[in-house]
Amino acid sequence: MVAQILAVLIFVAMFALIVMDKIERHIVTLVCGCLTLVLVFGAAMRSLTAVIETLNVKNIFTVGFWYAAGSAEESSAGINWATIIFILGMMVMVEGMAKAGFFRWLCMKLAMLVNYKPIPLFIAFMVMSALLAMFIDSITVILFLAAVTVELAKMLKFDPIPMILSEIFCANLGGSATMCGDPPNIIIGTALGYSFADFLTNTGMIAGISLILVVIYFYFVFHKDLAQAGGNNVDIASLPKPSEAITNKRDFTASCIIFACAVIMLVSHAQTGLTVAFIGTFIAIVTLLVFFKDAAELLKKVDYKTLLFFVGLFMVVGGLEQTGVLELIAAFIGKVSGGNIMPMVAIIIWVSAMASAFVDNIPFAATMVPVIKSLAETQGVPLNTLAWALSMGTDIGGSATPIGASANVVGTSVAAKNGYIIGWGKYCKSAAPATILVVLVSMLIIFVRYC
Repeated sequence: MVAQILAVLIFVAMFALIVMDKIERHIVTLVCGCLTLVLVFGAAMRSLTAVIETLNVKNIFTVGFWYAAGSAEESSAGINWATIIFILGMMVMVEGMAKAGFFRWLCMKLAMLVNYKPIPLFIAFMVMSALLAMFIDSITVILFLAAVTVELAKMLKFDPIPMILSEIFCANLGGSATMCGDPPNIIIGTALGYSFADFLTNTGMIAGISLILVVIYFYFVFHKDLAQAGGNNVDIASLPKPSEAITNKRDFTASCIIFACAVIMLVSHAQTGLTVAFIGTFIAIVTLLVFFKDAAELLKKVDYKTLLFFVGLFMVVGGLEQTGVLELIAAFIGKVSGGNIMPMVAIIIWVSAMASAFVDNIPFAATMVPVIKSLAETQGVPLNTLAWALSMGTDIGGSATPIGASANVVGTSVAAKNGYIIGWGKYCKSAAPATILVVLVSMLIIFVRYC
């Protein structure tokens, strides 16, 4: 009982400090993680086994961690090293692509293809945001997309805020479609043994249907602003060419090939047996070899704070798991739902969405994975149904507010730096209804298809 109380107190304190945002979040999770090891496992439980299982280092040195023929399931107990290594590898690849000018070239090329007309540009950038976020972290997608949107807005003389708001939402939606699109999905996939294809054929289908509705929704919300922008006279011939964005043709070609290889490996990893940890490591090594002269610079730009955030987070969640707190939560949800899968799905998807609207969806997803696993075992319901509900809830819920997901913070910050302030009112006015719409549609699709 003492161990459980300590584990819960540390977890609540960690969440509170993350929400307050006064201390860098990686420091918060690392300190709370260390407190879990010392106070919960050491002082209260006096269990060296719990410490070893939570640190989970030995798993890295097993064959199954790198090559898992027949099963790609990573241990859900403690630190999920597969998630961390995979994200590290993708970060290195993305930095290489950015240095070669890939993202800027893609945006300028797409703008040119739609002849720089605001309404087609608005729709094209939403779709591109969703597609890119299926394979690249949504933070990176929005960082470059918002910057290029502001640049185009200045050249074409239109308000970029409607485009930036829609791009942010579509990036979060696109991230829900695949295993590598959003950190919660990486956590869910590696912990439960789901492949890229599993996500694509389940959450991907839901995201695809939702994207169509979202594009229509945002068009009706912002069509007056876009129509006004269409009346501006701009000399298209004076605009910069997409090719000017490419800093080095060799590096650009190489980065495109590396990206294509990453996609192919992810799509086929269930068949090849190559785990996401192997894919992340391989992609990082190849990228560093190709950009050998700039390898140190690429490694320096990697967001190590996010990786350390994951390490501390998994330790704190490991405390809840080792003390049996997560099993109690699962039992409570099972009791409230009466063992019926439909109320269970509704609880998971809406609670996940509401929580993710105000707190980081990564710790919530990491906390809920063992919960839904326990629910499936004790209540006899399909684990994959609960997993898709958790995925859609955490991925989409964060779109509702400016602080719900990292991509939201990045997008609004880029706009603010360029003089376009997006307050809570302006943001939530369009994003909150869109979030409710997608979560509702997701729940209904899950009911029809799985329940």
